[in-house]
Amino acid sequence: MAFPHRPDAPELPDFSMLKRLARDQLIYLLEQLPGKKDLFIEADLMSPLDRIANVSILKQHEVDKLYKVENKPALSSNEQLCFLVRPRIKNMRYVASLVNADKLAGRTRKYKVIFSPQKFHACEMVLEEEGVFGDVSCDEWAFSLLPLDVDLLSMELPEFFRDYFLEGDQRWINTVAQALHLLSTLYGPFPNCYGIGRCSKMSYELWRKLEEEEDGETKGRRPEIGHIFLLDRDVDFVTALCSQVVYEGLVDDTFRIKCGSVDFGPEVTSSDRSLKVLLNAEDKVFSEIRNEHFSNVFGFLSQKARNLQAQYDRRRGMDIKQMKNFVSQELKGLKQEHRLLSVHIGACESIMKKKTKQDFQELIKTEHALLEGFNIRESTSYIEEHIDRQVSPIESLRLMCLLSITENGLIPKDYRSLKTQYLQSYGPEHLLTFSNLRRAGLLTEQAPGDTLTAVESKVSKLVTDKAAGKITDAFSSLAKKSNFRALSKKLNLIPRVDGEYDLKVPRDMAYVFSGAYVPLSCRLIEQELTRRDSLAAATFPSSAGQSLRLEPPARASQVLERRSWQGLDEVVRLLNCGELAFTDMTKEDKASSESLRLILVVFLGGCTFSEISALRFLGREKGYRFIFLTTAVTNSARLMEAMSEVKA
Repeated sequence: MAFPHRPDAPELPDFSMLKRLARDQLIYLLEQLPGKKDLFIEADLMSPLDRIANVSILKQHEVDKLYKVENKPALSSNEQLCFLVRPRIKNMRYVASLVNADKLAGRTRKYKVIFSPQKFHACEMVLEEEGVFGDVSCDEWAFSLLPLDVDLLSMELPEFFRDYFLEGDQRWINTVAQALHLLSTLYGPFPNCYGIGRCSKMSYELWRKLEEEEDGETKGRRPEIGHIFLLDRDVDFVTALCSQVVYEGLVDDTFRIKCGSVDFGPEVTSSDRSLKVLLNAEDKVFSEIRNEHFSNVFGFLSQKARNLQAQYDRRRGMDIKQMKNFVSQELKGLKQEHRLLSVHIGACESIMKKKTKQDFQELIKTEHALLEGFNIRESTSYIEEHIDRQVSPIESLRLMCLLSITENGLIPKDYRSLKTQYLQSYGPEHLLTFSNLRRAGLLTEQAPGDTLTAVESKVSKLVTDKAAGKITDAFSSLAKKSNFRALSKKLNLIPRVDGEYDLKVPRDMAYVFSGAYVPLSCRLIEQELTRRDSLAAATFPSSAGQSLRLEPPARASQVLERRSWQGLDEVVRLLNCGELAFTDMTKEDKASSESLRLILVVFLGGCTFSEISALRFLGREKGYRFIFLTTAVTNSARLMEAMSEVKA
């Protein structure tokens, strides 16, 4: 049921070092304020902090009381106050109000602000404007890499998506560059870098500058990770907008996984209390079902329950010595497994109830029709009905965006009609949200008359490819296009299946969307890796006629030097990336064949559990191991909430 990796798959690096580094740095910053102190923590940082340093560690370093940063007066009586916050203007106003209140009361205290992951000049300016800059010492906790699992690192920056892709705010680019620099310092240089998107390019260039400034640090180091892919979220909005059907994705959509853990309520635990569960590879039950299509999960859990019962039943007929061994060696593990099994069975039942209530099958059918470009009128009617029944403002927006992107914009009549119905159903306060979605290219209106796609196809028949590219770029500047249909055809994103798609034994990455669609982001990576392997095999054909492992490394890197996103030029053009797709191949003779099969994928703007499951599947099939670095884990609801001006 779980994805067993091939015996030749490389080992993953140990990322626990990142936690230790973050903890040590935080302790160092706290000890700069010797003696007892109260710590004020911003809500966003509570979950990440809990994964790095729990309350007992903070207490060991003389943190007396913990407070949440919120809009009400602080009741702290301590003489030293420390604030652990994101670099936000509202937080600076909060700190300034506390300091000024103390000044009015004639009270003198020490104040320290620790910004995470970095401090911005604008924050210090606010403190100066409020007249408290001289009273507050500022520092930064450069904590930007949280290992959520053995192969998943998160920067825990959910605001990255809105800040960059809507507001055009580039302030987090430096944080990304610093994170990549830290990884290359700890785990060696990355011999091969690929990227698509403007944000990826800027992050890459800043990271390279940092590498050049500290050239000595990675010089001579043996690379542990052979390839790095940087992808902007707006390269593939479609995948993020689709409903997830792998178990981990469904748990995230239904219960919201936060910082690698989830709070299961009474409906799951079958008691009057909630339970916080850490979801990672250490949970033996979860690790076997996380990447599975939901239709397979119940069968697996039932079988697991029967096996567990059989292990318990072995106690009958044991003599005293055997019973002693059983109790001391096996019983604790069986009880833990039993507890986890009951939790995941409860979660599955809860998901089933909610999805049945929502008529999930009809929703999935509509999504698949949109992806394939069939029954568009029926799908539009379904969305209208969804809006009229006021099912969910976020869900309705998501379906409208999916319709818009797959159809390269809505025809003006449909755009006006759906927008009017939405505002009448959910309220005129959502008007600004439509403006945001339009600016981000998520919900757009087709140009009147001939669509851009049709014009482009006519032009391309008359002129050379190079000229067509330039004309297309000119059209791209007029409207942000998705070109989803052309991309889907070019990359075979909609698999042609004879008969029923077997979800128990999946044949490709499309299983993460019930066999209907291969995630575009994952397909791009697969295409590049397939070409890399085929080029290597063509250059050095193996005697056994099998797929060649890239040995010796020096010769492999010579092959890699001769290609980039070649063959994907048309795809890059359709993605409206043009010059923003880049490849950097360095002569790296030290890269072993094992490291060349270890791949870091960086998602800027968030990544979904569906994409993670798809690439884990690809890795198992091709003998690769993937490591994921994301600004935050996302899903369709989080994407829509980031664009919304109406807060839930």
